[in-house]
Amino acid sequence: MSTFISAPLLLLGGLAGAMAAGATGTDNDPPSVTVKYSQDSLASSDGVSDLYRRISFAAKQVCPDASFKDLAVQFRVNQCREHAVAVAIRQIGNTQLAALHAKHAKNG
Repeated sequence: MSTFISAPLLLLGGLAGAMAAGATGTDNDPPSVTVKYSQDSLASSDGVSDLYRRISFAAKQVCPDASFKDLAVQFRVNQCREHAVAVAIRQIGNTQLAALHAKHAKNG
């Protein structure tokens, strides 16, 4: 039996209008991407790593790159991505996934 979770990756309010491309939802909803996984996939370190990679990719979809010339906007994009990944990790509640996220956050 597979259990699926919708991991909405929320966009920071100030970027919502500029970065909604490629995300789902109505005009009033923050952009989100659903990342599906099974609880069984979290039983192995490869499964945990794969899910982390997919969550990170989804965060890039929800918080796409902005002008690289505007460092303030790029900083907000990075914050948006970090927040989106952290929200998804908390929502899933897996200790191995949380540890992997902490390792990535520490190493940049």
